[in-house]
Amino acid sequence: MTPLRIALLSYRSKPHCGGQGIYVRHLARELAALGHRVDVFSGQPYPELDGPPIGSRGGQVNLRPLPSLDLYRDDDPFRTPRLREWRDLVDVLEVATMWTGGFPEPLTFSLRAARTLASLPHRYDVVHDNQSLGYGLLALDRLGLPLVATVHHPITVDKRLEIEAAPSLLRRLSLRRWYGFTSMQARVARRLPRIVTVSENSARDIVTEFGVDPSTVTVIPVGVDITTFAPPTVPRVPGRIVSVASSDSPMKGAHVLLEAVAKLGTERDVELVMVGQPKPGGPVMRLVDELGIADRVRFVSGLSDGSLAALFGSAEVAVVPSLYEGFSIPAVEAMACETPVVATRAGALPEVVGDCGVLVPPGNPSDLAGALGDLLDDDDRRHALGVAGRRRVEQRFTWRAVAVATAEIYREAIVARAAAAGPVQEEPVQEEPVQERHADR
Repeated sequence: MTPLRIALLSYRSKPHCGGQGIYVRHLARELAALGHRVDVFSGQPYPELDGPPIGSRGGQVNLRPLPSLDLYRDDDPFRTPRLREWRDLVDVLEVATMWTGGFPEPLTFSLRAARTLASLPHRYDVVHDNQSLGYGLLALDRLGLPLVATVHHPITVDKRLEIEAAPSLLRRLSLRRWYGFTSMQARVARRLPRIVTVSENSARDIVTEFGVDPSTVTVIPVGVDITTFAPPTVPRVPGRIVSVASSDSPMKGAHVLLEAVAKLGTERDVELVMVGQPKPGGPVMRLVDELGIADRVRFVSGLSDGSLAALFGSAEVAVVPSLYEGFSIPAVEAMACETPVVATRAGALPEVVGDCGVLVPPGNPSDLAGALGDLLDDDDRRHALGVAGRRRVEQRFTWRAVAVATAEIYREAIVARAAAAGPVQEEPVQEEPVQERHADR
């Protein structure tokens, strides 16, 4: 099989939280293990990338930074850059959109990516966009580059849920402006030849929300590193519950989980460890104080994969309380660690968990508390669900399988583009010296 030159685009790629950074890191590594060259074009925060495993087919993973103005950095969100930082009209657009309450990065990243790829002396065999869905992709399509886009789920769902939960008219208007980019994403998605998504539920939502042709959508579930995320070798901590749900977004259901833990805490000793860092003084932290459960809830962030796996392995139960999920990497990671999962029947969660966990209605603290309490009381059931979950992950959710299926989509895109273009005279490929950052092996 001929190795491919792949441009993998990701407008922001947090390495340890958020599905986009995890997806980019592991997909790039496994594509390289198949022998392909993967150049990851990303804005800040940049991903942590791994080279292909020793003994694989000798592919490469390279980071090609496409820096934004980094207007949303953790230590200085919504900052105004100094004039000397401004470089061009794309930067002006980025700042102006932020100043007027919008989120510019999907658009401005796509414009930078299109400009950069058009200027390179060589052509990539395929361009794979990870969720930006910016207008710049249409420019790449006009250049004749085979194009594939991953849509984890349509962000219009996030927009709707946040607006419904907004406490005031002013907040609802602010959210509509912030999510203005979703109209662009829908228009671009309808014009893309191939879309990859991570679940059948997301595929249905993409068709419904974005109005795309169902024949352009292929489902390839997300994977997990089953070597790192593995059954624990030490005893679990009694009463410990782990959740990756600390976002202040109502969609993640953190408020439902905190109310459930407060109810459980009146009946038993429990400890909730939430992965991530909510905003100081934000909705999640205020609710912790209002419920009087600060002594039962602990937040951790910046965990490596190994540390996160150890945390999942230390818990008696993992919980995904979301009001919507296009997939759920944390659910799969917990299952890989033989940690039984309690999840809501929201979005793709029933599809991911199957019969290897306990499912409850979304948005109901009492039902969630009841399911958690019943499972904490039943050692045999926890063990059986944990073993079944690990087996399900090994059969369905590995990054190797994701990479193989994705590479097949690339080849289909290349063949379709060549057929549409008609016969052309091949030009010699000009290899560009790699001066960008290389992932460590």
